[in-house]
Amino acid sequence: MKISGFTFLRNTSSLYYPVRESLLSILDFVDELVIALGDNDPDDRTLELLESLNSPKIRIINTVWDLQAYKFGTEYAHQTDIAKEACTGDWLFYVQGDEVIHEDDLPEIRQACEKYLDKPEVEGFVFNYLHFFGDYGHYFSDHCWYKKEIRIVRNRKDIHSWRDAQSFRVSPDFKGDYLQHQGTQKLSCIALKARVFHYGWVRPPELMQKKQVTAVVSYSGSIDENEPEVFDYGRLDRCKVFTGTHPRVMEKKISTLHWKDKLRFSGPDAIGRKLMKHEKPKYRILSWIEENFLGGYVIGGFKNYKLL
Repeated sequence: MKISGFTFLRNTSSLYYPVRESLLSILDFVDELVIALGDNDPDDRTLELLESLNSPKIRIINTVWDLQAYKFGTEYAHQTDIAKEACTGDWLFYVQGDEVIHEDDLPEIRQACEKYLDKPEVEGFVFNYLHFFGDYGHYFSDHCWYKKEIRIVRNRKDIHSWRDAQSFRVSPDFKGDYLQHQGTQKLSCIALKARVFHYGWVRPPELMQKKQVTAVVSYSGSIDENEPEVFDYGRLDRCKVFTGTHPRVMEKKISTLHWKDKLRFSGPDAIGRKLMKHEKPKYRILSWIEENFLGGYVIGGFKNYKLL
């Protein structure tokens, strides 16, 4: 059995992605790690970081992003597919640049890959998500944040990244349209206990705002000139408090957190921006009902997979 890791990266050092930690969390686990590396800005050090890992497992594919050809965030999926198509493993382990896997979960993941290797009806594995917000001690796992997602798929040509690369779909007649819904199928998957530690919302507030602007450009091609310079995380007392352990590779990154004095636990839900979905009263009430009466079941939640 061979397992390939794959991802796409661009401007990750200048946007405070935990890329080193993300890659190291699976580097020893996989047999190869394929990276689609985009055309970084001149001041970005992503390539230097990759070279510093000095691993023969890492294979870099240099790419150029085209946000005109792939709009509405689908360039993310396009870049994901570039890396995926270069993988040679039986199973393909996908981690985005702000996602880290806990070492405690790796034995279960390997056992599942071995157990279902010769069972083609199993097309992938679904992981649980912890969405950290503001710092490393607060997170979301409710109605407004996807609780599970596919992160390992079989190495099949008809499996493609989908929409903005959050997930995957079977698309037998794929013609390059990552928004295509008709004719696609959800993957049949096994749900694991394994977790994805998602740190995409843990950045210094000024870099969080820069990341937000970058995402807006990727989706719409333009930005609002009235965007604030600093992102307001809102009230962190609305989050869940994390009491577990982070992946070991995150220890140094966590120790460098320097913006605690810019976080708040009282006052308005948002300052200088529109309310995020999880901050709106309707969804806060809905999340409370789901957590307290439905055991965490998401009412009307969208699942881009079929559980076996």
